[in-house]
Parts: sequence; structure tokens; C-alpha cells
Amino acid sequence: MSKNSGKGDKYENDLPQETRKQTFSEMIYDPRDGSFFGRTGKSWGQLLIFYTIFYIILAILFAICMQGLLATVDDFKPKWQLEESLIGTNPGLGFRPLSEQTERGSVIEFDNKKPAEINYWTGLLDDFLKDYKQTEGRNMKHCDYNQTHNPNDVCVVDENQFGPCSSANGYGYKVGKPCIFLKLNKIYGWVPKIYDAPTPNMPVELQYHLNHTSVIQRQNIWVSCNGHYGKDKEQFQDISYYPRQGFPTYYYPYLNQPGYLSPIVAVQFNNPPIGSMLDVECRAWAKNIIYSGSIRDRMGSVTFQFLMD
Repeated sequence: MSKNSGKGDKYENDLPQETRKQTFSEMIYDPRDGSFFGRTGKSWGQLLIFYTIFYIILAILFAICMQGLLATVDDFKPKWQLEESLIGTNPGLGFRPLSEQTERGSVIEFDNKKPAEINYWTGLLDDFLKDYKQTEGRNMKHCDYNQTHNPNDVCVVDENQFGPCSSANGYGYKVGKPCIFLKLNKIYGWVPKIYDAPTPNMPVELQYHLNHTSVIQRQNIWVSCNGHYGKDKEQFQDISYYPRQGFPTYYYPYLNQPGYLSPIVAVQFNNPPIGSMLDVECRAWAKNIIYSGSIRDRMGSVTFQFLMD
């Protein structure tokens, strides 16, 4: 009997014991082993020391990497420039006013008998030209073609030279002669190679203008606007450029000069069609500006639409 009894006790010890259920208070603090949330004070201390050392080492490694990266970055000029940069060497051409309402796209639509619609577009131009009006405290100079130009000079963009395309005249929208403003994107260190003589692929009007411009004043990135398609070219006539038909080269190169402002050209449409859409293409002309009129890959030009009722 004693032998059988011993074997029975042995088998009973091998059987899985029923797990004791913990109460909620014992999950927080278990008095049997003095643990908090399943860990003793020693275990919590070891865990805290481990993660403290881990995050200190991680922070040191991050600081070393950042210092190494910042050591290769210049505060005033990009590391990769021109051909080596993602931007490249072909500046894009933009226009204003451009609505912030994406559903409008590139369409400038207004009724010149409705002041609210006119004010919408003129307000956008006021915002665009805000920086050009606030020149106080900036180290700027009035540049000209016959002056010696220092690349670090910041030339003034004089809004008083925009003629009828000024804020005081409502940018021509109130009288049905709307203006748009053209601007080239900034590329650090880019220097234009100008056309100082007409080329056969230039519009006839631009060739005529270039031939009647003095040699010294031909130092421009020329611009021209025309109807985008055949039907638009038939309606496209009588436009004016202010202060000139191009961007003077003395504004270049852009070297991140403090207070630098990109040159702009105002284009006024003196006789736009009433009640029909006018599709316009404007193009920049320089020997190192590549042109492509492709819808998917447009370069060196910009298109927009006018619809005036």
C-alpha cells in the first residue's frame, strides 16, 4: 500500500496545476513577491537603466549624423547647382494672376461690368506685387544697361514703370484691357545667353521689335505672347509689354542676394474678344532656354485662358 501511495503522489505532482487568477489590485501590486505591474523594483530599475543608455546612444549617433550632414550644407548656396541639381538649367515661365481655386485652372474669367469679379483678380495681383512695393530697408540700386553690374547687386523692380498695368489703374481690368504678369523661376547661378539679333523662328513682331531696339538694350531674355491655336491667333492682336518686352540680364545671376526680387513683365491685352475663350501662349527667348510646347512636358513657356464677358 505504501508503494502504491508513493507512486500516486508522484503522478499528482506531474499533473498541471490550476493557474491562480489574479485580482485587479494584484495586477497593480502583488504583495507575494512585491511586484508592480508584473515586475519587481529591481526589474523595473534594470529596464529603466537599459532604455536610458539605449536612447542616449541613439541621440549621440543622431547628433553625429546631423553634424556630418550640416557640415556639407552651405547656408547661402545649394550644394548641387545647375546641371547637377534636380531643378536643372531650364527656368520655367509663370504668370499671374493665378487663382487659388484649383477648379478655375489657368482660366482668367470675369465680367467687366461686375466689380466683385474684377476685384477678385486685381486682389490677387495686389498680393503678388506686395513684395515689389515694400522695398524700404533693402539694399537695392536702380540698374541700367550701360552700368557696370556687380553680380551681388540687387536691382530694383520699379512698379511705376508698368504704365497702365498698375494698381492705381486696376491693372486694366476695369476698362476691359486686362494685364497679366510674367516671371521666370529662379535658378541659383543661372546666367542667360541672350539673342542679340533676330532668328527666323521668332514671331515677326518680336523680330521687328528686336531690330528697332538699340544694341545695348538688347541684353534681355525676350518674351512673346500669341494665340495658342490657329483660331486664337486670328483674334490675337494689339498687346503691349511693360516696362519692356523682356527680362534685363542685369537681374542675373540669382545668387540668393538678400532682398532679391525676380524681374517681371506686364502684358496688357488691349482688345481681347468679348464672350469667347482666348487661349494664350507666352514664351521666353534665350539661347539656353529650351522650348517645348508639349502639353505633358511644357518648357520655356506658359499657357492660360482669357474669358471676358
